[in-house]
Amino acid sequence: MDLALRDKVVFITGASGGIGRALAEEFAAEGCRLVLHGHARGGELSAWLAGQPFADRALALAADVRDPEALDAAMAAGVERFGRVDAAVANAGVWIPPPLPLHEVPVARVRETIDVNLLGALWTARAFLAALARTGPRADGHGASLTFLGSTAGRFGEAGHAEYAAAKAGLRGAMLSLKNEIVHLDPFGRVNLVQPGWTVTHMARPALQQPGVIGRVLSTMPLRQLGRARDVARAIVVLASPAASRHVSGEALTIAGGMEGRQQWTAADVDEEAVRRRAQER
Repeated sequence: MDLALRDKVVFITGASGGIGRALAEEFAAEGCRLVLHGHARGGELSAWLAGQPFADRALALAADVRDPEALDAAMAAGVERFGRVDAAVANAGVWIPPPLPLHEVPVARVRETIDVNLLGALWTARAFLAALARTGPRADGHGASLTFLGSTAGRFGEAGHAEYAAAKAGLRGAMLSLKNEIVHLDPFGRVNLVQPGWTVTHMARPALQQPGVIGRVLSTMPLRQLGRARDVARAIVVLASPAASRHVSGEALTIAGGMEGRQQWTAADVDEEAVRRRAQER
């Protein structure tokens, strides 16, 4: 299927991380032009991009998602380079260990988690919608797309990380509101949310290496496997497609192997080493 994404311009925050890089690769494979955002690992992102076959149609930028003016400037740089931005993925996020009950979580950790995961996503959306207001919708009727990167923590909660769950849960309210706002800027504009479960990325890998964690993670999932960054990225590409998802807006897609709030397996049912090997398969 032609996803009608060729030459579309996609703005991706957190592109230096595992899901961010997978997003860049999958959108590039569809012929998109890319505006890739990084922050603490911005230099690493630029070095990585320089070695990619799509480097000539991509721009790497450094900005702090907690700073709305910095995101406005990054979005403006993308518009200056490519003429417009057609889709945005608010992917940047943090998950701060260790698990702690809320009454023991330092105030600074709560603020950092909310600032990056919730406010950072809102500032990204704000910058994207402001750019869309300036450039207007595409003449071909291919509507703009905004996708938030949530988490199953925002759907089911996560003991020990209440601040993270609260931030990710807030994205659903943002999505449900902005799907009604974007159409005043672009009549075919769409806003959606994806909610990955445990996914093998640099952020999650240390926790997943601890004995017994994979068994506990998979105990509520019918599919006894971990998510991969490209599993999430490919779903977002489909949601961003004006061909495959032209009538999909205001939806929350969970990418978590059928996870639900009841136990499916015990730790003894899970071969952790086999699961790790499968997660590395291309």
